Amino acid sequence: MAHLNQRRHQNVTGDFYVDRTCIDCDTCRWMVPEVFDRVDEQSAVYHQPTDEEERRRSLQALLACPTASIGTVEKPKDIKQAQQSFPILVDENIYHCGYHSENSYGAASYLIVRLEGNVLVDSPRFTPPLVKRLEEMGGIRYMYLTHKDDVADHRKYREHFGCDRILHADDINSGTLEVEIKLSGCEPHQLETDLLIIPVPGHTKGHTVLLYKNKYLFSGDHLAWSAQLDHLIAFRDACWYSWREQSKSMKKLSEYSFEWVLPGHGRRYHADAETMRDQMQQCIAYMEAK
Repeated sequence: MAHLNQRRHQNVTGDFYVDRTCIDCDTCRWMVPEVFDRVDEQSAVYHQPTDEEERRRSLQALLACPTASIGTVEKPKDIKQAQQSFPILVDENIYHCGYHSENSYGAASYLIVRLEGNVLVDSPRFTPPLVKRLEEMGGIRYMYLTHKDDVADHRKYREHFGCDRILHADDINSGTLEVEIKLSGCEPHQLETDLLIIPVPGHTKGHTVLLYKNKYLFSGDHLAWSAQLDHLIAFRDACWYSWREQSKSMKKLSEYSFEWVLPGHGRRYHADAETMRDQMQQCIAYMEAK
């Protein structure tokens, strides 16, 4: 939990604050940009919530923070309602799980609710309020892991839900040896009729992305929106395998049609398919110039 005696002086006066344990993961800033901002390479409260909606979302950010670096001066009486609000609806049957894990450096995790079985995309923290809600929403059939960086509490979810974990063989290490479905090669894998896994080596050798219904792209650390640059990007400074291979992967990915980019790190992006194609070309040009 956050500690008032570690409160950053950059916070404005009021109930909510960020303490000095912040790891600058950006979670609170994209969840509640009206309240949180980046100051001196960490998050801070620059504007206290002004209504119930902003307060609710600020409490959601407090719970999602991977390092528990967000606190309130007064003990929040409405924290239980915030806990019960997860997973948060993004669009149609797509949900943001919240409860980001420090082990994944605060990466976002998503839930796809399907009659054929729910899919958990990457791993949130294993925490009782979220686990209970996932049970109520039908459990987990598959736990799809985009790459080796964001696996967090995958074992606990497997033990509790009996879900089949999916990870490319090139990203398997000692912590994921027992994964049930090991992908291989560079060709797309049709998991279900509406679920296509596309290998995109670059950030890591075994990175893949998940395309759901040719509409939702769960992009892990391969592709995200940059609010600063105002276009889609890949992370040159966080490319652990090969920037050249990631550029090639991005060109291959641009051949697919989708309307949402839902990353682990970075900001989400939603546009019509034509605009998305234009954005992908801009991203490729950006990568080639780096």
